[in-house]
Amino acid sequence: MASPSFGASFQSLGDPVPSGPVVISVSHGGRAYPPELVAALRVPVAAVMALEDRLIDLVGMAARRDEPMLVQNIPRAWIDLNRDERERDPLIDEGARMAPRASAKLRSGLGLVPRRVAGHGDIWTRRFTDAEIVARIENDHRPYHRALAERLAAARARFGVAVLLDLHSMPPLGAPGLVPRIVIGDRHGTTAATRFVRRIEAEARGTGFAVTRNAPYAGGHIVERHGDPRRGVHAVQLELDRSLYLDTALEAPGPGFDATVALVRRILSGLTAEALGPPAAMAAE
Repeated sequence: MASPSFGASFQSLGDPVPSGPVVISVSHGGRAYPPELVAALRVPVAAVMALEDRLIDLVGMAARRDEPMLVQNIPRAWIDLNRDERERDPLIDEGARMAPRASAKLRSGLGLVPRRVAGHGDIWTRRFTDAEIVARIENDHRPYHRALAERLAAARARFGVAVLLDLHSMPPLGAPGLVPRIVIGDRHGTTAATRFVRRIEAEARGTGFAVTRNAPYAGGHIVERHGDPRRGVHAVQLELDRSLYLDTALEAPGPGFDATVALVRRILSGLTAEALGPPAAMAAE
């Protein structure tokens, strides 16, 4: 297995020549806050930490075996890799132009560079220049997506199919037992074949977790951009309730951490088996 290497702002794990069809992405776990970011904040750093998928990268790293994996080091507050690079917010970005059909996320202040955070409102002391945002796009956003596309292409070239698991976490949706603890997003059936979604559902339910599809999270830019089932590239966003693996304060690994790692490992193995096995129609013949 290759040693970890670092891109402009992300960590790459695994061999460039994939040993299996599954690729893992963790885009919202970054915790390396640059001094330039801290200097521009009007709120404490702890406030923008709420934008993180807290410690989900640790779950992914513990669950993977030899799957290629990209992990963003720079935090979401700096740039959100799960947004289209055109989702620039003119309220904080001097080079942005609000599109006529701006996404709901952008209108709410959660565009390419987040403008707001729940409970704290606006987070910046100033607007950013066009050059500053373009530099983030060129140095952080595009390299990540380019590396992800390369790994998916390599997996597809070797196995005839590639599966992207885009790993995220979410705040609890409500009381355990009354709400789903896991949400699978495939952009309403457009970014992955149904058999992969069903396999994730089966693995989750097999361990006793309530799971649902596409609500309230249908998948973001990463799965929409990289998923292309017609070409054999399938992309699924997986949201895990943070209370599954964190402590009661949702800050540090909790008693459920190992069980959550085991679940993600089952999902990764299940996706690999599904990808390499015959499609259902062929198996029935």
